[in-house]
Amino acid sequence: MTQGSHGTRFTTALRTFRDMDSSELYHVKQQFVLGAYKTVVDLTLPDSNSPDFISTLIYQARSHIALNNPKAALQLVPADSENVALKAVAALAKFVTAEGTTDNEASLEELRDLSVEIEGDDVEGTDRDKATVRVLAGTAFARAGELEEALETLGADTEDLEAVAVIVQIYLSINRPDLAKKAYERSKRWAEDDLLLQLIESIIGLVTGKDEYHNPNTFYTEQLGNPSLSSPHVLTARGVTRILRNEFPEAQSDLEESLEQHKDAETFAAFAVASGLNSTKKGETDANELWTRLTSEYPNHPSVADVAKKSALFDEAMAKYSVPPLAAIAA
Repeated sequence: MTQGSHGTRFTTALRTFRDMDSSELYHVKQQFVLGAYKTVVDLTLPDSNSPDFISTLIYQARSHIALNNPKAALQLVPADSENVALKAVAALAKFVTAEGTTDNEASLEELRDLSVEIEGDDVEGTDRDKATVRVLAGTAFARAGELEEALETLGADTEDLEAVAVIVQIYLSINRPDLAKKAYERSKRWAEDDLLLQLIESIIGLVTGKDEYHNPNTFYTEQLGNPSLSSPHVLTARGVTRILRNEFPEAQSDLEESLEQHKDAETFAAFAVASGLNSTKKGETDANELWTRLTSEYPNHPSVADVAKKSALFDEAMAKYSVPPLAAIAA
C-alpha cells in the first residue's frame, strides 16, 4: 500500500472515530481539553470490555501527568499491555519522571520506536491509538527540545486536531505565530466546530493580542459559565487574558480562585504579576512576597530563570565600571 493511500485511510478512520464517540467518552475528552484534570482522574473507569476503556484510561493517565503525578499514570497502565497507545502514555510518564536527567533518553527511544512501529499494519491498536502515539511522542520530543523531530512525528499534513494543537504550541514557543496561524487555518478546512479548535484559536489570540484579546476572553468566560466544568486551568487562562487587558483586580480574583483549586507554577507566577501591576501599596507588598515565594518554590520557572539571568548580566556590566570619587569643593 502506498504512503498516500495509507494516509487517506488513516484520515478517514480518524473522522469515523470522532463521529462514533459515545456521550461518556465525549464528556471525558471535553474535560481533558479544558484542563479539568482533577475531574478526569476522579472518574470511574468503564468496564475493561467497553470500547471506551482504553481511551478513557489514556485520558486519565495523561491527566495525572498534567497534574505532575506521572507515577500515578504508570500505576494505571497495565504493565503487560501490548496496545501501542498505552505503551506510549507509559513512556511519556517515564520521560516526565526522569525529565532533566540522563535517564529520560530511554523513554524517548521507546517513543521513537513506537512512532516507527505504528507505520506498519501488524500493530495492536486502532487508528485512534496510532494518532495518540504521535501526539504523545511529539509532546515528549518538544519537551526535550527536539522540535524538528516533534514536528516531523506529528506530521505537517495531519488531520488529527490534538496533533495540530501541539504543533501550534511548538510554533508559538519559538515566536512563529505566523506558522501557528497557518496550521490553524489549514485545520479549519476539515475540522468541525470542535471545542479543541476553538481553544487553539484562543491560544493564538492570547499570544498575538488580536482585537484586544477579545476572542480568548470570550471563550474562557463561556467555558467558565459551564456548570459541569471545574477547571483551574481555564481560570488561569482567563486571569492571564485579563492581565493583558489591564484588568488587574479581575485577574487577581481569577488567579486566586484558581490557586485555591490547584496550585501550580504558572498560576502562581501570573498571580505575582497581577499583584505587582495592581496599583496599590498593598499590591506592591504582596507582589514582592509572592515573587520571593515563587523563586523559592519554583526556582526553575522560566520567569525566575530569566530574571536571574538578567540580574547576572547587570552585575557583570556593573563590575566593568567604577564609581568615581565625589569632586572636592574648592575653598
